[in-house]
Amino acid sequence: MQVSDPNNVKIYNLSAGKSLPEWLSDRKRRSLQKKNVDIRRRIDLIQEFDMPGLSTSVRVSKDGQYIMATGIYKPRVKCFDVNNLSMKFERCFDSEVVTFEILSDDFTKMIFLQCDRYVEIHSGPGRYYRLRIPKFGHDMKYHYPSCDLFLVGSSPEIFRLNLERGQFLSPFMSEASDIMCCAINPVHHLFVCGSKEGRVEAWDPRVRSRVGVLDCALDVVAENKLESFPSVTHIAFNGGLMMGVGTATGQVLLYDMRANKPFYVKDHMYNLPIKHIAFHQQQELVLSMDSSVVKIWDRNNGKMFTSVEATSPFNDLALVPNSGMFFLANEGPKIQTYYIPSLGPAPRWCSFLDNLTEEMEESRTETMYDDYKFVTKRELEDLGLDHLIGTNLLRAYMHGFFMDIRLFKKAKSVADPFEFEQYRKKKIKEKIEEERSNRVVLQKLPKVNKDLALKLMDDESNKSKKNKSGSGSSLLQDNRFKALFENPDFEVDKNAEEYRLLNPVLSRVDRTKKKELKKQVLSQSQFEEVDDEPEGTAGSDGESDFASSSDDDGAWKKEVQRQHRLIKRERKEKEEEEEVENEQNGTEKQTDGTTKQPKFFELRSGEEFKGLRQGLKRKRLMKTSLGERLKEEDNNVRMVGFSGNREMTFSTRKVRKNYKEEEKLKRHVEERKKVHRPARGLKSRPNYWK
Repeated sequence: MQVSDPNNVKIYNLSAGKSLPEWLSDRKRRSLQKKNVDIRRRIDLIQEFDMPGLSTSVRVSKDGQYIMATGIYKPRVKCFDVNNLSMKFERCFDSEVVTFEILSDDFTKMIFLQCDRYVEIHSGPGRYYRLRIPKFGHDMKYHYPSCDLFLVGSSPEIFRLNLERGQFLSPFMSEASDIMCCAINPVHHLFVCGSKEGRVEAWDPRVRSRVGVLDCALDVVAENKLESFPSVTHIAFNGGLMMGVGTATGQVLLYDMRANKPFYVKDHMYNLPIKHIAFHQQQELVLSMDSSVVKIWDRNNGKMFTSVEATSPFNDLALVPNSGMFFLANEGPKIQTYYIPSLGPAPRWCSFLDNLTEEMEESRTETMYDDYKFVTKRELEDLGLDHLIGTNLLRAYMHGFFMDIRLFKKAKSVADPFEFEQYRKKKIKEKIEEERSNRVVLQKLPKVNKDLALKLMDDESNKSKKNKSGSGSSLLQDNRFKALFENPDFEVDKNAEEYRLLNPVLSRVDRTKKKELKKQVLSQSQFEEVDDEPEGTAGSDGESDFASSSDDDGAWKKEVQRQHRLIKRERKEKEEEEEVENEQNGTEKQTDGTTKQPKFFELRSGEEFKGLRQGLKRKRLMKTSLGERLKEEDNNVRMVGFSGNREMTFSTRKVRKNYKEEEKLKRHVEERKKVHRPARGLKSRPNYWK
C-alpha cells in the first residue's frame, strides 16, 4: 500500500505493490512474504481485480454489492462480488466496449455499446440479445420511466430503443453534427446531450421535443485563450438543479439549470479532455478526471482539496457511494483503487481499512520539506553558524544538518558579500573563452573508432589547406553519424577477415601523421586518455615496415598476401580442430547448440559401401608426399569423388589387337563392299577396342 499526502490529505493507493502469480503454491507464497517486505505490506483488496491489457470503464451497481469492469485484450467484462472480495464471472465479446450501463440493481441486467455499432443486452446467465445501430455510438443512457434507451454517436440523430416493446422509435433530430455524450437527470428525468460544437441540448422525453440550448463553448472562450475548440466531452448532474459540463480543452463548468451562465469554471491546466465528473454527496466536492490527473475541489469556490496523479493514463472513474473510496480504469493491467479517509469512511465490505489507516497514521514518519536546506559542518563554519549546533535552529541528519532556507539565505548574504576578486576572475575567464572561440579548435578523440576519427580529421585538415575558403561538413560534426563514435556496437572489428584484407589498401594516414594528431589532441585535452592500438592488428606499431612505406604499392601488396596466408592458416587449423572434436564426440553440433542428427543415404545399384572414414583417409593421402603415395598404390589409379563416396577405376594398359590383323580385316570388308556382299561373321560395325 502506497501513501501520499498532497495538500496535507492522506491518499492510500490500495492497488500499489507487487502481485503474485496464481500458479504459485501456498508454500511458495508464504516464503516470498517472509523474504520480501513489499509483498508482505501489500493489500490484495479484491482478488483478480485486473485486466489482461488495460481497463476501459468501471461501474458500481446500485445496491453496492457488485463492481463491473470492462477491458481488453480480448474484449471482456468482469463482475466482482464485494462480499466475497473475488471475481464472480467473466464474459468475452467480439469487439471492444465503448461504454455500458447496469439496468438492474445487481448484475442481472446489463447493456453494452460496442465499437462496431453493435449493442448487446445481457442477463444473468449470459447474452440475451444483440442488435446493431445505424451509426457509430459514443454514449448511451437508460430512461427508467419510459424504458427508452437513448444512443448518441457520429450523427445528429438521437436514437431511441424501447426495451419494453423491443423496437426502435422515431429519433430526436438535433442541430449538432456529432454528439459526444449524454446524461439523464435522476430527479426530473430531463435528457441532455453534448455536441462537438460545444453546445448542450436539453430534451423532454414526455413531449419529445427540445426545451433548451446552452452554448458552453462561448462561456469557455470568453475567459480563456484556447488552442483547440472546446467540445463537450462529459455531462453529470448533482440533484435536480446542478449540472457539470466537461470540455475537450480541460475546463469544468458548473451550471445552475435556472441560469444560462456558469457560476464557476475550473481549469485543469493540462489542455486534455475531461473524461468524467462525479459529485461527492457528503461533502460539497467535485471529482473531475482527465487522462493525467483526478482533481478533487470545492464546488463553491474551486479551492483544491487534493489530487491524484496518474502513473498510467486514466480512462474512467467510479465513486463508491457514501464512502471515501473510488476506482480508476486506466491503461495499465491493474484497476486502481484509492481510499481517502477525509472524504468518508471505508465501505462496509472493507471496514478493516479504517483500523489499518489509523494505525499507519499513529506511526510517525520523517518528512523532508522543500523549505529546508541541508548543509554540512564545514559549510556551517564558512557561514559562521557553527555556534548554532545543538539548538532548535539546526536538526542533525546523516553527515550534516537541516536549517531553514530563510536563515541560510540571510547568513549567505552576510558571510559572502560581493567581492571584487571573484568578479575579476569571472570576467577574465569569460574574456579567455571568447578568444578561444575564434581559434581553430581540434576535435577531441571519441571513445569509439579512434582510428577512423583520426583519418577524418586528417582529411579535413588536407581539404582546409587546399581550399582556404572553407571545407565541407565532417562526419564528426554530423548528428546523423553521432552513434558511430559513441555506441560500442558500431566499433570496427579489427580481427575480422574483411577488415584485415581491406585495411592495407584503405589506410591513408601514415604512422607519423597519426602520432602528430594524437599529440595535438592530447595537448588540448589533457584529461582524455588515448589508448594505443593493440598489438598484432593491421596498422599497429609492430608493423613499422608497412606504416613507413604506406605510399609504396609493393608494400601493401605484400601485406595483403601475408594476411591471406594468415587467414588460410587459421581456417585450416579451425577445421582440423573441429574434425578432431567430431571424431572424439562422434556427433556434430549445429550453430544453435543442438546436436545434429545423423543422415541416412540410399546406395544405388552397383555401388559398394566403403565406410564413413573414406573422406578422412583421402585427406591424409593428400598430405603425404608423391613417393609415399606411389608405394601404396598399385598399377590401377583410383580417383575418389567428393559426393556420394563414388570412385572411378581405369587402366592405362592397351588391349588393342595386332595391327596386321586389323589391316587384313579392313581390306576384306572393302572387297565385300565392292561386290555388295556382307563380310563373313560381321553383322555390325567391328569393335576395335575392348
